[in-house]
Amino acid sequence: MNQHVSATHTPVLLEEAMKALAVQPGGRYIDCTLGNGGHAAAILKQSSPGGQLLGIDADPSAIENARQRLAEWAGATQLVNDNFVNLQSICLKYDFQPVHGILLDLGLSSMQLDTEGRGFSFRNDAPLDMRFDPQQTITAADIVNRYGETELADIIRNYGEEINSQRIARCIIDARPLKSTRQLAQVVERALGSRKNSKIHPATRTFQALRIAVNHELENLEATLKQAVSLLGFGGRLVVISYHSLEDRIVKQFLHRESRDCICPPTTPECICQHTASLQLVNKKVIKPSAEEIARNPRSRSARLRAAERVFVNDDYRDASEGLCFAIGKNENGWRRPLLLERLRTTFWAS
Repeated sequence: MNQHVSATHTPVLLEEAMKALAVQPGGRYIDCTLGNGGHAAAILKQSSPGGQLLGIDADPSAIENARQRLAEWAGATQLVNDNFVNLQSICLKYDFQPVHGILLDLGLSSMQLDTEGRGFSFRNDAPLDMRFDPQQTITAADIVNRYGETELADIIRNYGEEINSQRIARCIIDARPLKSTRQLAQVVERALGSRKNSKIHPATRTFQALRIAVNHELENLEATLKQAVSLLGFGGRLVVISYHSLEDRIVKQFLHRESRDCICPPTTPECICQHTASLQLVNKKVIKPSAEEIARNPRSRSARLRAAERVFVNDDYRDASEGLCFAIGKNENGWRRPLLLERLRTTFWAS
């Protein structure tokens, strides 16, 4: 089963992600959403010789699948079963900083969607679980069967962007207890009516909302983006692939804010924020899958990629980075020290 899933998994925006990461031989990279290891394998291949990868996933089954897929690079990988919200402490524990690139692919893996019993999809009847980490205490069943109508409606509206959230919440409460994905999908369908002209099942937004709430996805994403910037060396890249507007909005706003020196409101006559840009945008426009990729992998259709590069914040960071030496070893094509790289760039820009 594991081998089959790993073999058929198709990483989304693979070429675009590798280009945005600017993967270099000898570089150190973090895949915060390891999944089945598709992006990780490409990073390791492109960063050879001398490349290193730290792979993180909250799902223990994903770690085992990726371990099989990445077996040929076992000596260059460190796989960690943890939530990426703990990114900074993980890097401290494994002495894996600073790094040249960090990737977050926020979509559900094919394994999670297709594996029975996880409850992420209503195509197959399964318990209302939806946890990335089986050790978490709160499940979708807990939310559906215990939360009050107002709280349930807020989750469906805020995390699912469902305008009929109140009606759905009321119907869910009337139908309690709900134990399976199929039961929940039928309740939502009855609440909204079948949408024959829509390509999206009526329950899709509700399932998205519950999954986000169970795993604290949006809060964890915001916290992780802040940590990621502090772990990047000068010139390091942060690449994020999101799949719905809530995630993409958080990523877009964060990258734009951190790429500006002043974040004061437009009405402020003089800058008082003392904010300094820590990033510069790699692609000003969001990158989307090609028509060819969508035809090969329909699950990629909603993917959106954004990327930014780490820049010096101030002289203190410049002084600290002078003491850092990225792995060069015998590989003359490997990464150079950050300050040397900046001096080279300054020389060429000046000319």
